[in-house]
Amino acid sequence: MNNALVLAPVFIPLGSAALNILVGQNRTLQHIIAVFAGFIAWVSSIVLLIMNWQSGPQLYRLGGWPTPYGIVLAVDLLSGLFGVMATTVVFGGIVYAVGCKDKCVKYPAFMPLFLCMGAGLNGALYTGDIFTLFVFVELMVMSSVALVAISDNNLGVEAAIKYLLISAMGSLFLLLGIAAVYATFGTLTIADVARQLQTGERPLLAQAAAVFLMCAFLLKSAVFPFHFWQPDFHTTAPTPVHAVLSSVVVKVGVYGLIRLTMLMFTVEAPLIRTLLLVLGIIGIFFGSLGALRTYDAKRMLAYSTFGQIGFILLGIGWGTPLALVGALVYAVNHALIKSSLLMITGAMSSRMPNKSARLTQIGGAGKGLALMSILYLLGGLALAGVPPLNGFISKVALVRGGVEAHNWITLLPAVFAGLITLLYMMRTWQLIFQQQPEKTLKLKPYGDSLLAPAVLIGLCVALGLYAGPLVDVATAAVNQLGDPSIYIKAILGG
Repeated sequence: MNNALVLAPVFIPLGSAALNILVGQNRTLQHIIAVFAGFIAWVSSIVLLIMNWQSGPQLYRLGGWPTPYGIVLAVDLLSGLFGVMATTVVFGGIVYAVGCKDKCVKYPAFMPLFLCMGAGLNGALYTGDIFTLFVFVELMVMSSVALVAISDNNLGVEAAIKYLLISAMGSLFLLLGIAAVYATFGTLTIADVARQLQTGERPLLAQAAAVFLMCAFLLKSAVFPFHFWQPDFHTTAPTPVHAVLSSVVVKVGVYGLIRLTMLMFTVEAPLIRTLLLVLGIIGIFFGSLGALRTYDAKRMLAYSTFGQIGFILLGIGWGTPLALVGALVYAVNHALIKSSLLMITGAMSSRMPNKSARLTQIGGAGKGLALMSILYLLGGLALAGVPPLNGFISKVALVRGGVEAHNWITLLPAVFAGLITLLYMMRTWQLIFQQQPEKTLKLKPYGDSLLAPAVLIGLCVALGLYAGPLVDVATAAVNQLGDPSIYIKAILGG
């Protein structure tokens, strides 16, 4: 039975992007359309998650074609949870963009591109077809490349070209994996591939497909050694774009790795998880130390994403139910924390004469800005995992998973690396908001709106004080992932 609501988070932003192109120079109308589309997509994703919780996976077969002959959009608890995470941050990004002072936000192409990026992100999470996954990922990538290229930052074009070239490598890996899957199994429906792999037989190109797909997902998540494009690309992006890129776009790769290990290549999963543990530990220390030594507040948060993705990879790598719950909780909470911190940093830099976020130039720039200081402090403490904020729940859930897995070799260094997060976040907060500013520093009277980051920080506090619903959904999602037949039967029937 088709549920048309599955289409809403994908095609309402896409249709609104086309409508935004038609209204052209009317910025007010563009903003109204974008905010409405973001809100409808957000509400639809929440309703889909609730329906999934009550009735099982929700499907929509495009064109009415039966699976596996046609394309299907399928929302289970995993994709539903990630969909709510994505639409929440994208909606926040739209609200922030409405109050943003950047010149590029005023371009007629900005809102259509931003909505296309959100549609591609939601489509990649909801699709049940591996080639359609490639199409949505490319829509997301090309939109984000264009958004960075039109940035006010002079280095935006250079960063966009770098990412375009690196993304082409990821697309090549993904296409090679798709080709290997189709040549081996004669289908591109993820559930059908998983059904055939459950037999235990491994035809010639099956394991090669796993390698190609894993490389593609690692690159999309900016995991070492596929990380080198991320700091330049994310730092030069406009703030609303950066907030989405560094918090939820990188989670598409995480989502793909979970599908790879829990649904498709379950026999090869132990080997993949071992690799993820190694890459996770490297990412944690590389990202944390890079954030500690960088020269720019936005770049610091971009490096921090390396480390935070590393923590999520550890949860996937440990592979126990409790560790996977920790990974899902961590992924959602990190998206809310990181997007809000990037918006606050962008609002601070928007008050600078040259819109700089260099630590040598913004020292003391936040002195006297009480609301911004409190929001940044709460976000920094949440990212470091200080109670009673949602980052503490993430760290506790992940540590419990590591204890359950008895993997002390990776758990202990990860706990130690968490202290580095507290160090660089508190250092940056003191530098911007506590230090006395230079006498020559002249700030603009008004900067970007703080509405969106304030709401996101409010969610961080709420999910720290009342974490039960998020943990319950993550636990149910892991239980559903533990039985791949639920997903397979929902799509294929039988």
